[in-house]
Amino acid sequence: MADGGPSRKRPTAAGAPLEVEIVRHESGWARAQMTDALLRQAARAALRAAPPLSGGACRVTLVLTGDAEMRDLNRVWRGKDEATNVLSFPADAVRDRGFLGDLVLAYETARKEAHAQGVPLADHVRHLVIHGMLHLLGFDHEEDEDAERMETIERIALASIGVADPYAEADQARHAGVSP
Repeated sequence: MADGGPSRKRPTAAGAPLEVEIVRHESGWARAQMTDALLRQAARAALRAAPPLSGGACRVTLVLTGDAEMRDLNRVWRGKDEATNVLSFPADAVRDRGFLGDLVLAYETARKEAHAQGVPLADHVRHLVIHGMLHLLGFDHEEDEDAERMETIERIALASIGVADPYAEADQARHAGVSP
């Protein structure tokens, strides 16, 4: 999964109140029947699953867009001229302590990935929201140890909202000594 911006100290506490503003730039999201409630549920699950931190209430903006806009963002911010599933743009902690940042999700890419993985789009999108939220909270997956920690938190958050573990098949293959 994609990430944006550098890691930084996490600014909020597990279980802290979270305000999620949802902005829709792509009509495909309406057809996907992704309700605001499901999206907020995933964002809050990430916050609850992350280790306890200092701070209080916080806000995040979730932008639901398409591949064209996502490709532009990915090219400008990451130097990659392709669409990606999710980008996280952490806020400047000094400038606005209550605002975690922006998450941007691409409809077409998320839909294709869900289909390829054989999972419901709603489950995959909630996984992407949780993954992106963890980036906003300062987690990354550049090193194996960090990736394992992040996956563990994702699994806890996903289980708390009834979404199947997206890493289970890869784990089974690894333990069996084959590539997933």
